[in-house]
Amino acid sequence: MSKPIVAIVGRPNVGKSTLFNALAGENISIVKDTPGVTRDRIYADVTWLDHAFTLIDTGGIEPDSSDVILSQMREQAQIAIDTADVIIFLADVRQGLVDADSKVADMLRRSRKPIVLAINKVDSFQKFMADTYEFYNLGIGDPVPISAASRLGIGDLLDEVVKHFPEQTGEIEEDDRPRIAIVGKPNVGKSSIINKLIGENRVIVSNIAGTTRDAIDTEVRRNGKDYIFIDTAGLRRKNKIKEELERYSIIRTVTAVERADVVILVIDAKEGVTEQDAKIAGIAHERGKGIIIAVNKWDAIEKNDKTVYEYTNKIRNILSYMPYAEITFISAVTGQRLPKLFELIDMVIQNQNLRVATGVLNEIMTEAVALQQPPSDKGKRLKLFYITQVAVKPPTFVIFVNDKELMHFSYTRYLENKIRDAFGFKGTALRFLIRERKGDQQ
Repeated sequence: MSKPIVAIVGRPNVGKSTLFNALAGENISIVKDTPGVTRDRIYADVTWLDHAFTLIDTGGIEPDSSDVILSQMREQAQIAIDTADVIIFLADVRQGLVDADSKVADMLRRSRKPIVLAINKVDSFQKFMADTYEFYNLGIGDPVPISAASRLGIGDLLDEVVKHFPEQTGEIEEDDRPRIAIVGKPNVGKSSIINKLIGENRVIVSNIAGTTRDAIDTEVRRNGKDYIFIDTAGLRRKNKIKEELERYSIIRTVTAVERADVVILVIDAKEGVTEQDAKIAGIAHERGKGIIIAVNKWDAIEKNDKTVYEYTNKIRNILSYMPYAEITFISAVTGQRLPKLFELIDMVIQNQNLRVATGVLNEIMTEAVALQQPPSDKGKRLKLFYITQVAVKPPTFVIFVNDKELMHFSYTRYLENKIRDAFGFKGTALRFLIRERKGDQQ
């Protein structure tokens, strides 16, 4: 049984993100005292008592705004409302009941979904309680006074929310759907790729650099398989970060990579691999993620029969530390080769979870040692006794040696190449741990 979905909606700057973070228990949503900071809806898994549900934070609804970003925020909020099982409608006791609240309430009433009215910024029940009564005029039930910042009244609010959940039967299954983070600089087409893959305007797309400020999760189903795509705020050069918001977004990109199984690094075909691209790739490589490099806007490049070969070589040279990364040339505008992304994702995930029998690994190692003698230092030669695989995601191997000081990086790379020659492991990093076996120092 799927988890119920709860959406927090309301005008800008009434404290939706603060409430979202209070319920989610971590700073997932950007919180800043600027209307319109949360521009896309954000997801988090929340448990309250014995209930588990998915919480959605939405961009604030400005019912009559013609501003391009605000009007798209309104559409995003509408999608969240349509998706939700229960809606928390948040208003601000300090600003009182305003005309825009009534318009949002009308919008919510039309959804015919259960609505829990929460009145935020009630930091003192004694002082503000009387002010909450005017919100009865909205005609959508009893107002629940809360203070998201001070964590007051949160339990009462959640008690009201879970009353509207359907009866749960059985335990919720662990989510083993592969997670794919789409990362890259601003304006390289990350959101356009996701929208093309799922066929709805799920992520705000605009030619304003940095439109997607938060990392957001999108479910995609293809050929009977489920995937979670994490779209991230684009990374900018440090000297261009004028707003604090951009700093939040950089942290968010790193955390999105942490949560992902596979990272798709989107590169602008016209710009090529930039310094920022190399940094993002480095983050994914260090964390042992599966990596696919998607060169977007390929339709805008003049090509001959050598273009792909030359472009691939350039990428390989700049990102020489990750020769295993898969490279594909796509266009989010035309949809060129986008279906191939799923094939690559499936292949990379399969390779990330590949286990090699210990006996086979030791045969490869014995053959490699015979072909190229291990290094020696001051008359002492490196001896390799044994290799075994101890983990997946990424595949991790332990090599037992007589003296790990003698195990030079280049020889580890040599063994890695031999293992890759035998088993491929395309698209995924491999990790090697070197251990000394005491008593075998001869």
